[in-house]
Amino acid sequence: MSTSQDLINRAINTLRFLSADAVQQANSGHPGLPMGAAAMAYVIWMKHLRHNPTNPGWCDRDRFILSGGHGSMLLYSLLHLTGYDLSLAQIKRFRQWGSLTPGHPEYGLTPGVETTTGPLGQGFSNGVGMAIAEAHLASRYNLPNHKIVDHYVYAIVTDGDLMEGVASEAASLAGHLSLGKLIYLYDDNHISIDGSTDLSFTEDRAARFAAYNWHVQRVDDGNDLDQINQAIIKARQDPRPSLILCRTHIGYGLPTRQDTAKAHGEPPGEEELLAAKRKLGWPEEPKFYIPEDVLEHFRQSVKNGLEWEKEWQQKFKKYSQENPELAEEFIRRQDARLPENWEENLPIFPPDPKGVATRAASGKVINVIAEKIPELIGGSADLTPSNNTWIQSSESFQADHPSGRYFHFGVREHAMGSIVNGLALHGGVIPFGGTFLVFSDYMRPAIRLSALSHIPSIWIFTHDSIGLGEDGPTHQPVEHLAALRAIPNLIVIRPADANEVTEAWRYALKNRRGPTVLALTRQAIPTLDRALFASASGLHTGAYVLADLGGARLQIILMASGSEVSLIVEAGQTLAAEGIGVRLVSFPSWEIFEKQSPQVQESVLPASLTLRLAVEAGVPQGWEKWVGSKGKIIGVNHFGASAPYKELYSQYGLTAENIVQQSKQMLGFSDSQE
Repeated sequence: MSTSQDLINRAINTLRFLSADAVQQANSGHPGLPMGAAAMAYVIWMKHLRHNPTNPGWCDRDRFILSGGHGSMLLYSLLHLTGYDLSLAQIKRFRQWGSLTPGHPEYGLTPGVETTTGPLGQGFSNGVGMAIAEAHLASRYNLPNHKIVDHYVYAIVTDGDLMEGVASEAASLAGHLSLGKLIYLYDDNHISIDGSTDLSFTEDRAARFAAYNWHVQRVDDGNDLDQINQAIIKARQDPRPSLILCRTHIGYGLPTRQDTAKAHGEPPGEEELLAAKRKLGWPEEPKFYIPEDVLEHFRQSVKNGLEWEKEWQQKFKKYSQENPELAEEFIRRQDARLPENWEENLPIFPPDPKGVATRAASGKVINVIAEKIPELIGGSADLTPSNNTWIQSSESFQADHPSGRYFHFGVREHAMGSIVNGLALHGGVIPFGGTFLVFSDYMRPAIRLSALSHIPSIWIFTHDSIGLGEDGPTHQPVEHLAALRAIPNLIVIRPADANEVTEAWRYALKNRRGPTVLALTRQAIPTLDRALFASASGLHTGAYVLADLGGARLQIILMASGSEVSLIVEAGQTLAAEGIGVRLVSFPSWEIFEKQSPQVQESVLPASLTLRLAVEAGVPQGWEKWVGSKGKIIGVNHFGASAPYKELYSQYGLTAENIVQQSKQMLGFSDSQE
């Protein structure tokens, strides 16, 4: 059934003015993108996007990303009009406390929002992760007569997205991987906040993306629906990712603000908005006007979505009958349920005073888990042998090997972070990404968004301290643990030995409500004798008592994370031999410990035991909470140096001898008493 051009034009104007009315009522927001990109959005949503508004989580839906998240009202208008559970009342509460329509789209808050966008370039890069997930799952589950994974990732991207380095990183990798299910429409309006893009952005964007191995097309008029539609059809037929440059006009219809920076991030003003409505033949009143036939037209998406999902369910039913084991595994992965007995045979490391680097232990754990959990996938930012992240039983994911479970992200830490988030958001996979801890700075925006959106990404950060030695201060993280611990919702785990690494992975795989950082050593550290010390399963409380030494009367608590735990063990044994009562506490995760009940916390750190000494090879910031007013912290309050790591530890006081000396000073021992 054909749709009249008049109805289509009014549908697009409904998108424009529903968005603009919300911005004006809030007296806050960005009207320019919704008004300029409404035609592009209409073509994507009404002619190509396969989705089900009544079931936003349908696994084989197409994904839509508004990477320019500042134009969020365009997305909210689309969601409301096409029948998602987003009421007009919520549209009218745009950017207000407690609404489902915040200033930038937030995953997990608003039905139908696929990813949190706004920090530019992130949505662009998340989409690359989603397309990788689609290709990987299709290679695993599609069979010659059954295509149960077959969907596209669409996005509207902006000048700001294309300027950001993270998008360049992600685009380069997407082109290398020939992600043909990735179709991005570029809102090429020639305007940024400072003014014309001629001020700073004059490169040939089409040539740049062609060099990335993208399929590139131009649409000279971003309001020409047929041109946009034909470009998308061509894009779907090309095996490469696609960028469609659509020449648009920011704030389309605004009499004095169209094609100006003023249209970007300011409410248009009542008079300007009324004039725009008159110019485009739109009723001045009422505000938030939605013609009945326009709403009926958009709500056809509900019927279409139900039919599309029903068709898919019928295909999947036949697939299940012929391939029951694959079907069962597919559903389990989509439901984010781990396989039964996946915890069997997790590595248990024997006591070893020389020990093993926790990065090496992690590599062994990964490969045991990978045999039990086929959805575990991941990679490294060109540090595979250093991060110990290789999955031995798999090939690397490449354009001609999409079944591969390992990703060579290249030296692209930021894109890796955003792509891993996209993989996790897509579902059906459990992704991890690895690099050196110091380079978490390069990917911090992606880590932060994983925490903000409760995305269960797993971050493997090795070379976690000055213990990496000779590479020197450029590669030695000192402030990074503190910086990561400052991010809400992010679980940071720094294991004390190989067995704590096993437990850290166990925790990360069960913690599917948010991201987890594993901070791992380059250098070998002792594997504790768990016959003498508490089980490494204590990691699941965040901090736990390794042992009480030296008699019944405890006098001091020594606590540490990671590689410094072996130092407090050695120091504690020395103090205990001199008759001093010492409690040894392994403290792998502040965040997990903070989740424990007051009773559990008191059992580890009793309020009556006020003499506490913490040791960590990083800035001491934050340890004050755990040592209290009478405590002391041995840390590194400055950058490191290039030297063998044992020399650095000695120079900076990270030794058992110094811990003993500092403990005795806290206990009031004079030199003559020692």
